Amino acid sequence: MKIALVHDYLTQRGGAERVFELLCRHFPSADIFTSLYDPQQTIELGDRLVHTTLLQKLPGATKYFRLLAPFYYPAFRALDLQKYDLIISSSTSFAKAVRTRSDAKHICFCHNITRFLWDTQTYLREYADYQHLYPFIEKMFRVMRKADLAYAQEPDLYIANSTEVAGRIQSTYSKQAIVVNYPIDNSKFSFSDQKEDFFLVSARLLGYKRVDVIIDAFNQLGWPLKIMGDGPEREHLERRAKSNVEFLGYISDAERCHLMAKAKAVVVAALEDYGLVPVEANASGTPVVSFGAGGVLDTQVPGQTGVFFNKQTASSLQAALVRSQQIEWDYQYIRNHALSHFSEPVFFQKIHQVINQIYPAQTINQNSFVPSIS
Repeated sequence: MKIALVHDYLTQRGGAERVFELLCRHFPSADIFTSLYDPQQTIELGDRLVHTTLLQKLPGATKYFRLLAPFYYPAFRALDLQKYDLIISSSTSFAKAVRTRSDAKHICFCHNITRFLWDTQTYLREYADYQHLYPFIEKMFRVMRKADLAYAQEPDLYIANSTEVAGRIQSTYSKQAIVVNYPIDNSKFSFSDQKEDFFLVSARLLGYKRVDVIIDAFNQLGWPLKIMGDGPEREHLERRAKSNVEFLGYISDAERCHLMAKAKAVVVAALEDYGLVPVEANASGTPVVSFGAGGVLDTQVPGQTGVFFNKQTASSLQAALVRSQQIEWDYQYIRNHALSHFSEPVFFQKIHQVINQIYPAQTINQNSFVPSIS
């Protein structure tokens, strides 16, 4: 069986890209496709050949990839995947549109519906350019929504990373999805029960991540906060923050691992579709203080692995942070819960069960994937 792995664009390193990295490692003989590829800014693919679209030839495309939104659907439709029996797309937007052979099967790991089209005000609320250009952009988005709905019918089967996302796929695309919670790469996280005096954020600095809420809460508390990640909101957020808030930008995996293990808690204020960061924190033995909606409802045990707050406000978050400090956390339990529920072996066992359901007479050749080891 010949397999193609397809991702929206490989120009950054977020949760969706980390899941795609696991898929690439698990299927070492699969061919990799994406619209744009910047090896310096994204996941580690070694010497694997990455097939890109014509958009790769545009000057500055990998840096300003968000501005190319109207062109991704035709770019993916132009990819030639006719020789592949199984196409596994990893998508929050465009990769689900790939054209496949009539007898091939297409499984879409849908990290979310195309959020900037269907939740536009939330997703783009902090972009000043969006506000100024709203009349033009909204006309374009109306056209793109029609295309998104049409191309969402292409996959034969959807896998959602959470019950939250499965519900969105059903309500927006009228497609059912199998829920398989995404795993973390255990090897990239180390355990420590010796916590240091700081809290941690790990997020791309985009408006919907609501890092502004976190900064406002810590500005008032005066507690030390470290923020890992970068993005278009960084300058605005730095102006907002007081001296107890430190911006680290992009850091190495080794430093990220260290900070995850040593933080008092990892703080998440976004309504996450799934959210790998809370699971990664737990795998490090670190509790999570999170907005109590979306994917964390699938991954966190309140009072045992994390604490929820119910409003995306500084005061609601502050109350949760204070509660988190009053709990005597069992750091080993936190780690064990993450590894037993969200490990690679558990994940890929479920994935192969799904693949065997749609290929009942032909399972994947054992040489085409790398078995996951606990």
